[in-house]
Amino acid sequence: MNLSAPTQLIFIISLVIAILGLLAAFGVLAFIPIPAVWIALIAYIVLAGGCLMRGA
Repeated sequence: MNLSAPTQLIFIISLVIAILGLLAAFGVLAFIPIPAVWIALIAYIVLAGGCLMRGA
């Protein structure tokens, strides 16, 4: 399996999701019903998927 760098769009999407998770962990976004650890995991999965798919 060959890994490739994710596109800039995938990286930015993952970064935004990770920042949302960080804000949820600090209680700034208390209205989000998902725990912060799951939001951070989603961000990591998006970034890992971008590395596994060529051209994504």
